[in-house]
Amino acid sequence: MSEMKLTGTRIVAGVWEGILTGAKTPPGIAVTHLSGPVDGVSVAPDPGHAGQFLVRVPIPVSLLGEGIQAFVISDAATGAQLARFTVVMGQPLDEDIRSEMALLRAELDLLKRAFRRHCVETM
Repeated sequence: MSEMKLTGTRIVAGVWEGILTGAKTPPGIAVTHLSGPVDGVSVAPDPGHAGQFLVRVPIPVSLLGEGIQAFVISDAATGAQLARFTVVMGQPLDEDIRSEMALLRAELDLLKRAFRRHCVETM
């Protein structure tokens, strides 16, 4: 059997979705969050593409909260990690984004001044 590869495609309506290749039959998939199992995982053949499977992982509302939540998707038979995804939310994130934007603005202003100075010096 070739090596399985799971590629995440999107998160929509609280469900992580991905495409699994490299398996002839639907494999057992295990998803964990903080070493605890996540239920409701589904693996189904992709009707449009032979040899591919659609993987859906519902993200339980009870696991969402302030900060970073990491989910690990693995082959249930071997324990090999196939993929992982994170959900980041909350007040600390907003502050981080604001500070990053402030730094980017400051750097952009610095570059504008340097560019203007360069233009004046080369004329």
